[in-house]
Amino acid sequence: MADYYLNQNKQANGDYEVHLSTCSFLPDQSNREYLGAFDHCWQAVSEAKRRHPTWHRINGCYYCIPSCHTT
Repeated sequence: MADYYLNQNKQANGDYEVHLSTCSFLPDQSNREYLGAFDHCWQAVSEAKRRHPTWHRINGCYYCIPSCHTT
């Protein structure tokens, strides 16, 4: 299992990104939300979408979880 965080700052392309706790692009602590420990990145992205249903563009980080990066 790995720990995942959601960047609470929208990226220039409109995405909110989910990151592994070990990502070199993990946002500052004041700008991230802990999502939990999951076996797969898609579970963390789903959790972020559940918590923030009005944030229509939640995506995995291109660098740390490319298999969940869709845009």
